[in-house]
Amino acid sequence: MNTASLTIRVDCSTGYREEQTPRRFFMGDKAVDIEEILDRWLSPEYSYFKVRGADGDIYILRHDQLTRRWQLTLFQSGKYGGGPLSSA
Repeated sequence: MNTASLTIRVDCSTGYREEQTPRRFFMGDKAVDIEEILDRWLSPEYSYFKVRGADGDIYILRHDQLTRRWQLTLFQSGKYGGGPLSSA
């Protein structure tokens, strides 16, 4: 099983203290508009964002502060009948 993260392209807005906040991301030719940021957490090396796409799916995006690369680290289909992902 391949557990490597998927590199993506992300459009951001710059907020308070010049923090980058994702607004849309691209996986190949597919664009996913971000409807809601559900959670975020920061470390010295990475910023993580748990988001709900306009497609109803849940994604966790990771931004590497050093390389300035974004990665998709988790995906949950909105069509899944189970409970929501927890950040706890």
